[in-house]
Amino acid sequence: MSQDDTYDKLKAQLELQSWPDVYFFKFIVPNDAERIAKVSALFDNADDLQLQPSKTGKYISVGAKELMLDVDSIIEKYKKAAKIEGLISL
Repeated sequence: MSQDDTYDKLKAQLELQSWPDVYFFKFIVPNDAERIAKVSALFDNADDLQLQPSKTGKYISVGAKELMLDVDSIIEKYKKAAKIEGLISL
């Protein structure tokens, strides 16, 4: 499945909900300060970030809740996140 197909499928699922609404983003990144900072910079309010290291400490799970106005703004955030090397979107 291509990246565009993934975004189209996500968009179709999200359009079933009403917006604006709070959306929970979750990513996994290698435990590297630069990558964690890049993921954190995607969100306006860093206070809402949840950082959880993996058991081995190699990875960090990053969760964030943010008020999103529409489906397209969510897709844009995922596209920006996809540019971070080693990031996995959940």
